[in-house]
Amino acid sequence: MKLDSGNETPLYQQLKEEIKTAIKDGTFQSGTKIPTESELSEKFDVSRITVRRAVQELCQEDYLTKKQGKGTFVKHTKVKRKIEHLLSFGEACKANGMVPSRLVTKRKLVKLSEEDASVMGVAPGSTAVYTQRINLADGFPIMCENNYYPYPKYTFLLDETLDGSLYQLLEENYNTTIKYSSNSYLDIVRSSGDLSNVLNVPNGEPLFFLYTEILDQDHNLVHIGKQYIIGDQYRFYLEDYTK
Repeated sequence: MKLDSGNETPLYQQLKEEIKTAIKDGTFQSGTKIPTESELSEKFDVSRITVRRAVQELCQEDYLTKKQGKGTFVKHTKVKRKIEHLLSFGEACKANGMVPSRLVTKRKLVKLSEEDASVMGVAPGSTAVYTQRINLADGFPIMCENNYYPYPKYTFLLDETLDGSLYQLLEENYNTTIKYSSNSYLDIVRSSGDLSNVLNVPNGEPLFFLYTEILDQDHNLVHIGKQYIIGDQYRFYLEDYTK
């Protein structure tokens, strides 16, 4: 396949468009490795310098990413989400044209830390219902969701499937409507240990840490949320402000 050397558009720009098209039509699928510089050079009959510039700019534009010693890969589409925790992960995925799914990895009774117990208004070491789910977008892990619920009120969650929308489940089956979030904040952390394993990322991977307290229609605490989100695949954005 040859590019048009007589075209006013530079060859590297033409190559960029060819690669973008291959990404959009699924020839180069999200998360997969693209051909090497030499392979692209041969396929499109251009110099490796042309290939290198095209790939470099596509990396800068978030289409591709280079992994040391492994090659160049198609970047996963980022889930874009307004900084408003009441917008659920599933809603954020659907707004971006992606299919959400969940994998329950832990559910059990745990003892609360002093800080979490204070939020729930109980003594340190009191029992809480704990669930951990991996939230996926188009089948790729995006978020490790850790929620702590008051005990014994939310014991029923130990028996629910939890593979769909949590907020929808609570509203439709348990007369609990999520209405408010409180004390929410974002930090940047690094993945390690079990967290790296469940998110399928290397140790040291940058993650968003989202803390929030979720309240129902009567201002009662529903859960404390501690979510770890792959920074490379997620983007929070602010609403425009007009005074």
